[in-house]
Amino acid sequence: MIIRPATVADRSSVIALWETVFPDDPPHNAPPKVFDAKLAVQDDMLLVAVEDGAVVGTTMAGYDGFRGWLHKVAVSPQHQGRGLATALVRHAIRTLRSAGCIKVNLQIRATNLEVREFYESLGFEIEDNLIMARHID
Repeated sequence: MIIRPATVADRSSVIALWETVFPDDPPHNAPPKVFDAKLAVQDDMLLVAVEDGAVVGTTMAGYDGFRGWLHKVAVSPQHQGRGLATALVRHAIRTLRSAGCIKVNLQIRATNLEVREFYESLGFEIEDNLIMARHID
């Protein structure tokens, strides 16, 4: 298994993975839209895990010059439980660190306790912040 930046050739595989792993994402997170937007900005931070020529995992990182963010950590159901998500997150953190990032943030649904425990096992902590958002499209 290798982890590398995604390319346009990975588009259909990444979209299919995201549709499988995130079936209830809202329309503004539509996989084709997200993939295309990320390749247009910091394309080296959309990472894919490839095994036997197939995309089996992803993570997407972003960096604003001060803080980094992780999004779309996804592993195909048949490859889960083998440490792939951990490898993807660690690779993304190294990528962010090499860009000068000093802190990595992420958001998960408050009810997703399994994912919360996963990130806590990687050293992430819950902060007492209120997240606000505004859609501008």
